[in-house]
Amino acid sequence: MSSIADEVSRRRTFAIISHPDAGKSTMTEALALHARVINEAGAIHGKSGRKSTVSDWMEMEKARGISVSSTALQFNYTSSSAAADSEPSVINLVDTPGHADFSEDTYRVLTAVDAAVMLIDAAKGLEPQTLKLFQVCRHRGIPVITVINKWDRPGRTPLELLDEISERIGLTPTPLFWPVGIAGDFRGLRDVRKDEYVHFTRTAGGAKIAPEEHLSTDAALDREGDVWAEAVEETELMTEMGQSHDQEMFLAGQTSPVIFTSAILNFGVRQLLESLVELAPPPAARESIAGEEREVTDPFSAVVFKVQAGMDSAHRDRLAFMRIVSGEFERGMVVQHAQTGKPFATKYAMTVVGRDRETVETAYPGDVVGLVNANALAPGDTLYDGAKVQFPPIPSFAPEHFAVVRADSAGKYKQFRKGIEQLGTEGVVQLLRNDVRGDASPVMAAVGPMQFEVVVARMKTEFNVDVQVENLGYSVARRTDSPSADELNLQRGVEVFERNDGALLALFSDKWRLQYIEKEHPTLTLQPLVAAAD
Repeated sequence: MSSIADEVSRRRTFAIISHPDAGKSTMTEALALHARVINEAGAIHGKSGRKSTVSDWMEMEKARGISVSSTALQFNYTSSSAAADSEPSVINLVDTPGHADFSEDTYRVLTAVDAAVMLIDAAKGLEPQTLKLFQVCRHRGIPVITVINKWDRPGRTPLELLDEISERIGLTPTPLFWPVGIAGDFRGLRDVRKDEYVHFTRTAGGAKIAPEEHLSTDAALDREGDVWAEAVEETELMTEMGQSHDQEMFLAGQTSPVIFTSAILNFGVRQLLESLVELAPPPAARESIAGEEREVTDPFSAVVFKVQAGMDSAHRDRLAFMRIVSGEFERGMVVQHAQTGKPFATKYAMTVVGRDRETVETAYPGDVVGLVNANALAPGDTLYDGAKVQFPPIPSFAPEHFAVVRADSAGKYKQFRKGIEQLGTEGVVQLLRNDVRGDASPVMAAVGPMQFEVVVARMKTEFNVDVQVENLGYSVARRTDSPSADELNLQRGVEVFERNDGALLALFSDKWRLQYIEKEHPTLTLQPLVAAAD
């Protein structure tokens, strides 16, 4: 028991959340660089000769410069303040899609982490997707560290950005590392708690770790003059207003430590890593469906939060990412699948960085492990050893876009069915069926239309099937039941489907049609589905 507790205390599992183009994948690369996982950072800027980030592996991701799928990275990191004989911290970083169309995938990831890094563009401030994802963090009680990124470019003032955080989301920002130099003239950081100056030196293209020089306040004043004095004045003002870091208030979700960075230049990245190790909570007990706490030292249990295929075109395999909740995982152990009651062998267990894999022999609570060829597993499933436990399922988002998908060639129907089932199980889209449309023309339901583009691209590359997508004139979905379905199917502008998880969904042409039917048929079951801010 003590060894598991010791391992748990070393672990920090977090996600990076942001609006598209805030630099999330670049920050992921920068963190891996500082942990010596990679030797050179890659970034997506559309520049000739620049390589794509290793965490973005899909061709669609590389072409567009966005993250479509979630990527899990694990690495060791030794803090500068750690004792010489201490074990390094184990960092589990779960990179998430930044595009709003993939909110559902990000929601799943946030069920698997203990903290979040909220990445904000210094010029744009809080953006819609950031706000939605922060609400999910608040709902789930996930503490948030705020990172103001892209300080190497022109942007807003530090105080203006922090005022926006305080006013718009009610989170009190508490500066840890304050910028020396205005946005676009990033010279270094004031370490607020140590009262020292960290000066950075640029490297060619930002591909290497930026050298640091630590200076006393007097030396900083001599070197930077009024720029340093302004940084001191601003941070002291915030301290006088009570905006100093308090660990209990941070863990309670009332405050958020703030760090200013430039991921592309690797400025402030080490400070972020150090802060995560120091402040982010280690894994803790999780409540089961039965309302009982599964302690981290209890027998093995885990939750599947992501299923992904096509990561290795040579093997055509399927990878299920599980977050370990309790106990020690040993590769090869036979565990129970709570949803089916059947045993599940864990012979092939991996850590994954993009397409690169490494076999996992043992893992502990907080770790993210990929199980290869896990065809029976779906997001939200529970695996366990010993006494049965099952954790609450991961809710599905309310879809707003609907389209029929068909194979171009009838001769490829078998491959078509296999591919669509695969992508539905992974959660790339929700799949809807009814007797009228039949199995040859399933309906895809998605939060955003780009999910349909992912389906088209992956059906072609992974299953060699060209598909046609035809948008449907529905925009609202509600959960219903069998007694209500017959009446709903008689209504104009309404169609009832069974989702791939067995739920019955009624689709409506628009919200006014829904309101009319609710008024005319008040006894029908029409329940809202989960949305990001719920």
